[in-house]
Amino acid sequence: MLEFLRYHNKAERDLAGFIHNIFGFYPRNISLYKLAFTHKSMSAKLSGKITVSNERLEYLGDAVLSSIVAEYLFKKFPTKQEGFLTEMRSRIVSRASLNKLSYKFGFEKQIYYVKSHDAHGKFRCIGGNTFEAFTGAVFLDKGYDFTYKIIVDNVIKLHLDIDDIEKNEVNFKSKLLEWSQKYKHHIEYKIVETKGESYDKLYVIQVFIDDKGYGKASDYSIKGAEQLASEKTWHVLEEDFED
Repeated sequence: MLEFLRYHNKAERDLAGFIHNIFGFYPRNISLYKLAFTHKSMSAKLSGKITVSNERLEYLGDAVLSSIVAEYLFKKFPTKQEGFLTEMRSRIVSRASLNKLSYKFGFEKQIYYVKSHDAHGKFRCIGGNTFEAFTGAVFLDKGYDFTYKIIVDNVIKLHLDIDDIEKNEVNFKSKLLEWSQKYKHHIEYKIVETKGESYDKLYVIQVFIDDKGYGKASDYSIKGAEQLASEKTWHVLEEDFED
């Protein structure tokens, strides 16, 4: 276990062991992974006036993960067109999908965040963000090719049923945007209310089509609220279609 010589304390060794047990590798730069599992609610406590959290890694990981999934789908479905590939990628990297993966991997036991009375509800939102940040950390630590192999072999092939995703999952925001483009409607997502502050903020999003209000929903992430509001709106439109 010579890998453990590079880790300075028990917390680092525990985190490295967790990553190895789930993904089969030991980090080179453990600091990247510590940062990946640090939610912004802890940033003030850790650094005073300097904000240190996983938000920047989340930004990077989002782009890397999207690229990996796009490449994987491009190779897996050589005859499918752009629309199909885009929709499948959207389903795989959706907040709901990444939240489920993070829960399955046990990320909630590793994330450093302020545990309030509603911690469980917030984790439902920050799990997917942490997964993206983790992907960003792997990319910086090991490079794109290594990250691609980890995501494809240890995540997609082991924990995602691509055929099931193709048949069953629905990205209502994508469906709504496609519908609006096809029939020349203007669609807009507006934050109509916020509750709480900083990491404790709840977003209330409403869908507007040609300036008329439709579905409204709330979530601790804007993406999550948009998806829920899109689903409500789509069901309203379906009723209109039937009339």
